[in-house]
Amino acid sequence: MSALLSLDGVTVTRAGKTVLAGVDLALYQGERLAVIGPNGSGKTTLLRTIVGLEQPAGGRIRLFGEDCSNERQFRRFRPRIGFLFQDSDDQLFCPSVIEDVSFGPLNIGCSHAQSMERAQAALDDLGIGHLADRISHRLSGGEKRLVCLAGLLAMNPEVLMLDEPTNGVDADNGQLLLAALNAYRGAMLLVSHDVEFVSQLATRAVVAQHGRLLSAEIHEHVHFHHHRHVHTKPE
Repeated sequence: MSALLSLDGVTVTRAGKTVLAGVDLALYQGERLAVIGPNGSGKTTLLRTIVGLEQPAGGRIRLFGEDCSNERQFRRFRPRIGFLFQDSDDQLFCPSVIEDVSFGPLNIGCSHAQSMERAQAALDDLGIGHLADRISHRLSGGEKRLVCLAGLLAMNPEVLMLDEPTNGVDADNGQLLLAALNAYRGAMLLVSHDVEFVSQLATRAVVAQHGRLLSAEIHEHVHFHHHRHVHTKPE
């Protein structure tokens, strides 16, 4: 089975510092792959590099079986990948929630009516349909996170890439988030320092350390503050 997304020996440098060091990674259909690690370990850079927002110094990136090395090639595949940014405010820019969520479908060619229908359905599926007419930037952190996810799901992506999905999320909205992600049937690549959340969602995990990835086994019950509960070995 061929990988949906793959990296082969990818290195990223920034200001003379190596952020990713010869990283190999593959994501397959139906898989939920988590990259765990502390701030500064290269997790966000990894996601940005996969969709062409960071330029690697070396290595090979393939999306859906095709080599990608320039903006034109990456642009072809971005509509098939839903990317949840670490900061929700970077993803919300319309006057209302329903407009924010419908922006993605409009951008991939859906009519206004289709886009609004998809947007409302995504909000309803997440249990936040009542927020449709609210002003996005007046929502709580957890509500913003769910609205951002609704915007991605409304596009029916084949892959979700999630950068710290629990960032700013309270317990109640965290349960809605977890339920929505567990119901998603596409492939998923998430980066997080929250091992407890990851353990309820991921089918496989790797640990980011100093720009490299190590394979990991996550205990069924794990406290996310203590990485000693995650056993690692070279990938």
